[in-house]
Amino acid sequence: MTRGQGPTVRRRRLASELRRLREAADLTIDEVSEKLECSASKVSRIETGHVGVTPRDARDMLELYGIAGDEQEALVQLAREARKRGWWHAYNEVFTGTFVGLEADASSLRAFQALLVPGLLQTERYARAVIRAMRPDAEEAEIRRRVAARMARQELLTDPSPPEYWAVIDEAVLHRTIDSAEVMAEQLYRMVTMAARANVTVQVVPFGAGAHPGMEGPFLVMGFPELADTDVVYVDSTSSGLYLEEPPDVRRYALMFDHLRAAALKPDDSVEVIAEAAGRFAEQAALPEKPHYRDFGMPKSPERVRSGEHDAQR
Repeated sequence: MTRGQGPTVRRRRLASELRRLREAADLTIDEVSEKLECSASKVSRIETGHVGVTPRDARDMLELYGIAGDEQEALVQLAREARKRGWWHAYNEVFTGTFVGLEADASSLRAFQALLVPGLLQTERYARAVIRAMRPDAEEAEIRRRVAARMARQELLTDPSPPEYWAVIDEAVLHRTIDSAEVMAEQLYRMVTMAARANVTVQVVPFGAGAHPGMEGPFLVMGFPELADTDVVYVDSTSSGLYLEEPPDVRRYALMFDHLRAAALKPDDSVEVIAEAAGRFAEQAALPEKPHYRDFGMPKSPERVRSGEHDAQR
């Protein structure tokens, strides 16, 4: 799919434009709600992207703001496109926010995890163990549904036009046994194979790095191809997630991620450390001997090194 063309990003883009046009028309939210005979909370939620806007409502708002002709039609069409359903709507009971829609449209994803393998890199068995541990009261059917949804999300990384995915994990992730040694070996070898993809980079912050910015908790910085779509930071928690869009907040997390990358082992060294940890788990599980990480196709060429340096500078 083309990055940045999904319904969630279009809704966010439209919301931002409607707010800009209202302010340019020198109208308050209360004045708009009074003139359109709707609640102020509705107007506010439309402008923040928390709810969608119908083409009819969009047209009414634009007429009130003095927007007509081609500009109005273009924005009304954006409202129509923003109402289309993405693949994730099949998992509405799992994905309750806009996170997956934003993730699906991002052109770059910068993730940090201190305790777990990032969701986009998890194996099915690892994901099941994590979800079961974090939702001890969940029925088996719910766990299966959540695992299936997570596996569906992962297709993003193998899309014909995938985002650039850069994951930084704490070394603790390589030592915490989730479910069993066999599951961990499978999981860590999976990370090695994914790191061989041109659009995926994985780094490990070693214990020797000491204190680092990621100790505050996991987060994800999502970047988009269009200048009109500013970066979004998603701060994860067990029960919910926090979206940060204000420039100072986004800059803070982008800086945190840059510091984490600098504190981490280089990508090739990180993959070697992950492969060694996988080998230890494989021995514990008495699995057949696994190949060295180089057998997984991890490029060692200057081209990859230069590419990583370029991404780090962006």
